[in-house]
Amino acid sequence: MLNVIFSTMFFNTLTPKFYVALTGTSSLISGLILIFEWWYFKRYGTSFIEQVSINHLTPILNGNDSTNSSITNNDSSLQASPLTNGCNNGNNSNGNSSLPNGIDSTAPVTGTNECKVWKNPCALFRGAEYQRLTQSNGKEPLTFHDMNLSAQEHQTFFSCELDEGKPEYEMMQRAWRERAPSTRIQLAHDALEKNFECTPALILLAEEEATTIIEVERILKQALKCAENAYRKSQQLLEQGHNQDIVHKRNTNILIYVKRRLGMCARKLGKLREATKIFRDLVKEFPMMSVFNIHENLIEVLLALQNYPDVQGVLAKYDDISLPKSATICYTAALLKARAVASTFSPDVASKRGLTAAEMSAVEAIHRAVEFNPHVPKYLLEMKSLILPPEHILKRGDSEAIAYAFFHLPHWRRVDGALNLLHCTWEGTFRMIPYPLEKGHLFHPYPTCTEAADRELLPAFHDVSVFPKKELPFFILFTAGLCSGTAMLALLTHQYPEIAAYIARLFLNWFSVPIQYLTDKIESILPSNLFQQLAKI
Repeated sequence: MLNVIFSTMFFNTLTPKFYVALTGTSSLISGLILIFEWWYFKRYGTSFIEQVSINHLTPILNGNDSTNSSITNNDSSLQASPLTNGCNNGNNSNGNSSLPNGIDSTAPVTGTNECKVWKNPCALFRGAEYQRLTQSNGKEPLTFHDMNLSAQEHQTFFSCELDEGKPEYEMMQRAWRERAPSTRIQLAHDALEKNFECTPALILLAEEEATTIIEVERILKQALKCAENAYRKSQQLLEQGHNQDIVHKRNTNILIYVKRRLGMCARKLGKLREATKIFRDLVKEFPMMSVFNIHENLIEVLLALQNYPDVQGVLAKYDDISLPKSATICYTAALLKARAVASTFSPDVASKRGLTAAEMSAVEAIHRAVEFNPHVPKYLLEMKSLILPPEHILKRGDSEAIAYAFFHLPHWRRVDGALNLLHCTWEGTFRMIPYPLEKGHLFHPYPTCTEAADRELLPAFHDVSVFPKKELPFFILFTAGLCSGTAMLALLTHQYPEIAAYIARLFLNWFSVPIQYLTDKIESILPSNLFQQLAKI
């Protein structure tokens, strides 16, 4: 009874200012927690409180068994990090080559979970194209991470260990590492002064100094002569040992790069047949270099020519279960099948009579393409704005979708009814894969780390597309409700102090009644001198 009297006296002495301070402080703390939780979720895609409870508190409460499972969870979360490349790019195929630039771009072995970054086969020219965006609106279209990957490629792609001691190649090694474009360009000019046939220096000037595609083509044609001379010389010396083989591989890589970029110049200048010949010759002359995805350049040029039979022939060779898939392969196959039925397709008629065999084949091809990369349809249907594609892409990610739609949207528009068919059918894919992160239909489950990797490849001003849409964690909703509730209580207490104080005292009195009842019961059961006896022990 005495405790009740003291508690009542304590509650009666609390002023309205105390309740305002209490609720205001609670609102501030919960607001700070909410801001941190939201930032952590946007950056890492998960709740910080949830991660701490799973990885640290649960093992303490449950013992060693949970510790082991926690370690497993940590491993999986590390695998999902872009730093450890821990996600699946969805190919149910097995590549057998790797890029000479040191970035492994082969498709993963079936069943493995690897997140691969690929060179964009249709990457734009920095000086003639990317820089035009920066000059027009001040926005940088390329991220530092993307450009750093290109620098790593060029260092290993355009040089070899036998170039040590050659001043022009040492200058170019410095040039690729430099961050400032002006410094890179100056070093390239210095390298040409040392050796006017330094092909890597000409490549850098074509990529970064030339401001028009015509100027790029002129420099690359000069680089092509130098590259062909070096290639022939190293080919004649192949039998002289392993060192010459290394030099020849370097010269082969340079020759392929220059020819490919010349083909892209021809494509941009409208010389489609010339571009087609260049890409056909590259595919025929270097068949083992399929990992460079030159066939994707060939497919795009053939679509521009509306040479659909030849496109089908290229797909027959590369749309194989043993080869890596891409958005270009899957969506081009869907476009060709849609072309046969799109002009006469009507959703109302199809709902009444059902789909014909040709329509069913086209719809299945669209579903297959959407399962591989679900981000593409929104760009093709202009539900999401396009940006300039990055220099590197992530298979099945938003970066690949942007790169595909940037070049292939005109081809879909040209086929009458193709976009309408895509609009009517693409969302049906998700009924077949209700849990895309756990189980796929034709491909591996959708990777969990594409968002983090795409954010490193795409500029900050772009709203990265996320699949599947992530639901807000419980703790964000909880802290948002707590912050809002306490803020409202603080406001009401400040506006109506007397009423708020009365309600608070009433609530606290109600809350103290069951506690007091339990305390009295425990005191009646336990001896009064229990604590003294325990102290003696």
